[in-house]
Amino acid sequence: MERTILHCDLNCFFASVELLDHPELRHLPVAVCGDPTSRHGIILAKNEPAKALGVQTAETIWQARRKCPDLILLPPRHQEYRRLSREINALYREYTDRVEPFGVDESWLDVTGVLGPRGVDGRTLADQLRRRVRETFGLTISVGVSYNKIFAKLGSDYKKPDATTVIPRSEMRRVVWPLPVGDMLFVGRATQRVLAPYGVKTIGDLARFDPRALETLLGKLGPQLHAYANGLDDEPVALADSWTPPKSVGNGLTFSRDLTTWEEVRAGAALLCDRVAAELRKNAMVCRTLQITLRDPAFRNLCRQRPLVRPSQLARELTRGTEELLKGCWRPGSPIRALTVTAQNLCPQEEAWVQEDLFSSPADQPVREKQARLETAMDSIRAKLGQKAIGFSGLAGGAATDKEE
Repeated sequence: MERTILHCDLNCFFASVELLDHPELRHLPVAVCGDPTSRHGIILAKNEPAKALGVQTAETIWQARRKCPDLILLPPRHQEYRRLSREINALYREYTDRVEPFGVDESWLDVTGVLGPRGVDGRTLADQLRRRVRETFGLTISVGVSYNKIFAKLGSDYKKPDATTVIPRSEMRRVVWPLPVGDMLFVGRATQRVLAPYGVKTIGDLARFDPRALETLLGKLGPQLHAYANGLDDEPVALADSWTPPKSVGNGLTFSRDLTTWEEVRAGAALLCDRVAAELRKNAMVCRTLQITLRDPAFRNLCRQRPLVRPSQLARELTRGTEELLKGCWRPGSPIRALTVTAQNLCPQEEAWVQEDLFSSPADQPVREKQARLETAMDSIRAKLGQKAIGFSGLAGGAATDKEE
């Protein structure tokens, strides 16, 4: 039996939630953003009138106001967004036990087994969900209906707001292949830049491209994207409330002032590595690869990555690796506006400790075990007393206290 997958996307979620409390603003351009007085002031969400005037998510407030001087700014309430997200996913679970959230405002549903008993098809069920979300929560969703997750996601993006788009297998080439390649999940701007010189502008171009050449250009991601473009995604929708191990763990800071000295940069990097390491331990994972992204005051990004000598979840080792990356790409005095550290190529922590006996020096094993006990103890203290209860010395001031991106 061919699957029927829905992708439900809450339209302008943050802004729509805020407008529930401010209905008088519904027809005016409104955006939810960070603190306008700080350097963290970026657009997190916008409503349809703001979108029509060119306001874009993730741009700075000053850029948005150049396009829309009358833009109304509202502060975010992340706790309220998470609460509503949980309640809406609970509504989805009335239809199927396979509900996989994708961020706070999107979810996949596998409804293959419930269509027959309910006497409906995918489009009808999607329309029912749209009506129930609108009547129950006062919010709208766009729903994509297809035979795999990738195309269901494309469908929910195809027409907004409050719309249902069906992409059956028989119509895949006609509907999907003419779309820009960047519309497909996992094809970001960096991938588009790699593909553009080879004439890959649409999803159809990607589908017809030689998969071996794609592997040369993009590594393991190349053949995977080729399969997605050809409709060969068979990844299941996860069971509701099932834990899915993260594919990467990252943390970023936009600093209140540009960092220009090694001491400032090192302090910021150490704090980020501490946070990333704690998240790795929380998920019982270790990373094999570190990536850093530097952003300068002109919003230009520089990204570098490197494999670690051995898999790790220790802040000290992640910091050491990050410092080596920084020394290889950053020139002292060059201003850094924001910094992100990302742990990639993750594996379960049990595998790493087994491998360690093969690749590590026996002499440093006790030192690593002691460090692991120390950092685990810090996790316990933070869980009881808060994240600021304890930290490594040298991270308490200056650049290392700024707000997360």
